[in-house]
Amino acid sequence: MLFRYSMTIIVFVFYLNGSNVWANPTVRGIDAIGITVSDMSRSLAFYTRILPFKQVAEAEVTGEPYEHLTGVFGLRMQVVRLQLGDEFIELIHYLTPRGRPIPPDSRSNDHWFQHIAIIVSDMNQAYAHLRQHNVEHASPAPQRLPDWNPNAGGIQAFYFRDPDGNNLEILQFPEGKGDPKWHVKSEQLFLGIDHTAIVIADTETSLKFYRDALGLKVTGSSDNYGIEQERLNNVFGARLHITALKASHGPGIELLDYQTPNSGRIMPPDTQANDLWHWQVQATLSDTAVINDTIANEKSYPVSNAVVDLPKDTLGYSSAFMIRDPDGHAILLTKP
Repeated sequence: MLFRYSMTIIVFVFYLNGSNVWANPTVRGIDAIGITVSDMSRSLAFYTRILPFKQVAEAEVTGEPYEHLTGVFGLRMQVVRLQLGDEFIELIHYLTPRGRPIPPDSRSNDHWFQHIAIIVSDMNQAYAHLRQHNVEHASPAPQRLPDWNPNAGGIQAFYFRDPDGNNLEILQFPEGKGDPKWHVKSEQLFLGIDHTAIVIADTETSLKFYRDALGLKVTGSSDNYGIEQERLNNVFGARLHITALKASHGPGIELLDYQTPNSGRIMPPDTQANDLWHWQVQATLSDTAVINDTIANEKSYPVSNAVVDLPKDTLGYSSAFMIRDPDGHAILLTKP
């Protein structure tokens, strides 16, 4: 189904270095994870045939309001919403202008790294399924994190890539770890999305944004290192401090702070929303909530030049504003 967009822009008082665009920025939930792709047909085949996502909506948009929202001039954009379990992703394809590809030498410690963690009921079967479909490996094989690590021991995980080189993970929690819903008996092999993970430069700086400004709750942390972690990330000498955050519903956000190696490259400062390494976390605010100076003061910066108002029956929210976190990862803040 193709939705028709008819929208106007509501311009709030906004200053780049400290603004009152909306008030009380507490996030109510994480609605979806947006992934930029170069070929919608190819990506849909991957996510709905190799992976079992189900398409639930689609739209094609163009015009000035979306240019203001995304910061991309002259755009025509396809958005397809997919569901797995209780969670959603949105595939975003810029028909024009075309963005830049993911650098072929990207590593898991580069600061533009982001993935979604898809929970599976059986790691061996899930990996065999991916192998059968010749997916691109990012890890050499599934890894079981060692038992000496109290917070991560027994977790099995594997990194792979979609046709554009976007990173994905399959993950299986042992008993006693992870959300209890991942341990409910199911005949399904791929169950849903536990979290999206992003590489950051400094945990405390990111916590000021995600915890203190957006209101996400810290649910756990772990220091991960050793040969299993190195092979999972395919980064020699990887030592990470990982912090997990959650809103009241939706997938969590994991902050990946590489203690070593420190060679990860920063997000290109000229990153645009149509570049294929651009992902966006779509966060829902309460009916009266808005971004205020708290966010602007936490080393974040806006992508949108105004809050964009649109019919709720198009993408499920009435207005939106895009902002980047201290490391350049995009957050699409929406109001119902």
